[in-house]
This record gives sequence, C-alpha cells and structure tokens, in this order.
Amino acid sequence: MEYDADVPQSNTADPTSFASISARERWPIILTGAIDDVHKAVSNEENPERASEGKKIVQNLATLKHELQHNRQLTPLIDDGSPDIASYNIELSQRNNPSWFSIPWLYAECYLYRRIATLFATSTHWTRHDVFAKQKLSTFRSSRPAVLELATRYDELIAGLQAKMQGVSEAGKRAAEEVLFREMCEICLWGNATDLSLLTNLSYDDIQALQGAESRKKNESKILANDFPAAFDVLWRAQISNPKGDRRVDIVLDNAGFELFVDLVLAGYLLESGLATQIVLHPKNIPWFVSDVVPKDFSELLTALVNAKQFYETPSADEEASNTNPTALSADEEKSLKSLFEHWSTLYAEGKIIMRANPFWTEGGSFWRMPKTAPELFEDLKESELVIFKGDLNYRKLTADGMWDPATAFSKAIGPLGPESGLRVLTLRTCKADVVVGLPAGKDEELRAMEGGGGDSGARKWAWSGKWAVVSFCDGALRLYVEDRIKVYTPMPRDKQCD
Repeated sequence: MEYDADVPQSNTADPTSFASISARERWPIILTGAIDDVHKAVSNEENPERASEGKKIVQNLATLKHELQHNRQLTPLIDDGSPDIASYNIELSQRNNPSWFSIPWLYAECYLYRRIATLFATSTHWTRHDVFAKQKLSTFRSSRPAVLELATRYDELIAGLQAKMQGVSEAGKRAAEEVLFREMCEICLWGNATDLSLLTNLSYDDIQALQGAESRKKNESKILANDFPAAFDVLWRAQISNPKGDRRVDIVLDNAGFELFVDLVLAGYLLESGLATQIVLHPKNIPWFVSDVVPKDFSELLTALVNAKQFYETPSADEEASNTNPTALSADEEKSLKSLFEHWSTLYAEGKIIMRANPFWTEGGSFWRMPKTAPELFEDLKESELVIFKGDLNYRKLTADGMWDPATAFSKAIGPLGPESGLRVLTLRTCKADVVVGLPAGKDEELRAMEGGGGDSGARKWAWSGKWAVVSFCDGALRLYVEDRIKVYTPMPRDKQCD
C-alpha cells in the first residue's frame, strides 16, 4: 500500500460505480459457475478420495459465496506455500479487515480469485484443476468463424508480406508498415477479424489506401486516446538503427481463447515484419479473473489448432441435447489452422516466442508497486523495446485503479512505470471500468451526456460497456537511434516523453 498512488481508488462502497455492481452481481455468478464446475467433475469422479476432497472444495466455494453475498468481513488467506499469501494478509490487516461491500475494488477482486486458488493449491488431488478451463475453451470454440477468417487471412498475409514491399522506397515502406501495425493492434484491441480481411492480396498502394478506409475511421472514432503512431515509431526506429540485433517486444496478456489467438497473430506479424526479433508473452501463473491466460491455455490452443477437426466438429453438450452437429471444416480451413500451428510452434521452438509467468501479475496491488516489490521483473522489462499491456485489468493496475480526473495525463497515472522508468509502455484497452485517463478536457462530460452514458446519475456508465477504447503510450526509455549512418538523439514529442 505504501507505494500506491495518492488518489482515491474505485471502491465497492460507491453505489454509482461498476465496482459496486461487480461485487454484488457479477462475483456471485462467477462463484456459482466455479461451484458447478467442481460439482460436475466430482459427479464423474471414480476415485473416492478425489471425490471426497472435491466435495470439500465445493463446500468451501459455497462458504465464500455466502460470505460475499452477506457482506461478511474478508478473512486471512490460508497459506498455500506461495510467498504472496503473506503480502495479501498483511494488506488485509492494514485495511482493518473490511467487508466485501466497503473495500477498494482492485484488492477485493484479486483477493477473491487468490482465495479460490488456495482451495486447489492446498488440496492433494485437485492442484492442477482450473475451474475456468472449460469456459475458456468453449469461448474459443464459439469464436470459430472469426478464427477461421483470421487463420486464412494471416497465412496469406505472412506469405506475401515481404513481396508487397519490393521496390518501395524507405519512406513508403514505413507508411505501409505503420498501417499494417495499426490494423494488427486494432484486431487485438477489439478482437475483430474483419479488418484483417482487407490486408491480403493488396498492393503497396492498396495498403496505403487503408488510411482513409471507412472501417478504419469508424473504429478510430471509438478510440478516445490513440497513440498508435508513437508506439510504431519506436519499433520502426529500433529496426532501422539495429537491424541485425535483438529487439524484443513484451505482451502482458489478458484473456485466453480468441484473445490469445489474436495476440499470437500480432506476435507472428511483428516477427515476420522485422519489427521485433523476439516476443515475450506474460501469462498468469494461476487461474485468474475467469478468462485470463495461464501457460496451459497456450498449449491447449495449439492442440486445438493441430486437432482442428476433432475440436470443432465434436458436438458440444448443447448440440448433443438438441441433436445437432457442427458444420464440418473444409480441407482448406483445416489446412490454414494446421499451418498456424506449425508456424507458431516453430517460433516457440526457436525461442522467438517465449511464455514467462511471474507471481507479480496475481498480487493484490497495482503495478505502481513493481519497482519495489518485483525489482527483477521491472529490470527485465527494461530490456524490451515495447511492453504492451492488454485489457481492462492491466490498465486498472497500471493506473492504480485510481479515480483520476479523466483529463489526467497517462504518464502521470502510471507513476513509477512512466517518467524516467526505463520502460516503454503501450496499453490496448477497451473500457470496462470507471478508471480512465488521457482524455481531452470535456470528453468525459460529453460521453456522459450521450444516451446510456450516465448523465447526471454520478455514474460513468459509458466506460462500462467495452464500446470505447484507449490506446495510451508512454516512452520512459529514450534511446539513441541511427539515421543515415549518423547517431543522433531524437526525442519523442514532449507529451509522450513522460517528463
């Protein structure tokens, strides 16, 4: 707590906040899903000892749900052997053992998932059970149309990426690469396969024309802070100045399933385009916030791709109940998915894509604490040309889940990860919580005044829906670049320098 921002945090006690809705409405549903998952597993269990232990886990999950719904005090976490338990319990004591409906949202939500994890970590037979695994795979399966579209387009794009740039001037290449970079990042931002279909079988002139495409304008109008140009600039300059050297990009992951799939699309593109030579992916090390990526999700996604027919053509429980069968994959669709598996597996085997979990990502506090509580991770991230933080939770942790004035500069709101930190930070975040910074003065009021935006209710409802996004960048690691074989120090624009 001592390293956190000196700004009020989003709190479950605030009736106008999404924190209040989450605690009272969303969390009980999530716990019910976890209870159902373990109950079904126990029902099919033939090992009596495992079944008995599973029933105790169900009871403990039900107890947690009861405590939550009846606004009981949070109790200290049981020791599961992990070093973060002590910090959770110390902070709980420092917060005077609050109840569920009167506590900073970020800590309470992290505590909820950490407490769930202890029930499995302290078991004998259930230590590797992920209560959210089936839901993550089901979501990926339901994204089949978008997955197939992306797989086909990705294969075509990667195959022709270098050919598109033959005979094009350096300035022309830069302009075209920036368009491709932004399209790929927007797919990660929105999880939308549509735009990638524009990028295949196009000439250089066609790619440039995307700058004025209506689909781009429509999407960009929903991005309230848009720092794509500054983020691309650092990768392009690094490539020009050090074309044969190591240039790493880190992605702090958010959701599994389709979102992980599009994150790998971005990773593959960055490597094939030469904007990066290595991608480090940062998953969680325990099941987290229902859909967050754990290392196993990566391997299961690859398994789904290589066994695509079995994965997509096996009827789901709902399909079996309605006596229907999923449409069979075409030979071309199966080929595209296997091609992706081979491409990403090769990149992983060659060390160009790395998975690197760290317990810091599931601690109870904000990323403001990283330099003090996870100094090795902090120093490691400084080696990266760009650290991309995906999703709403990572954004909340970057900004300390603080109720900042929305016009507050992003560089200020990320505190020790901003000014002179040695990090280059880019966020890709669709807004699903109250905290937001980096908006033009008056924009929040304008959005509140729109239908469903919150109006005079005191609630920032426009920021809860995921219909709006922020792409925020801060360069806390100004470096030397090479231009025309002469070393020059080229600073970023002052508003991106974090100074």
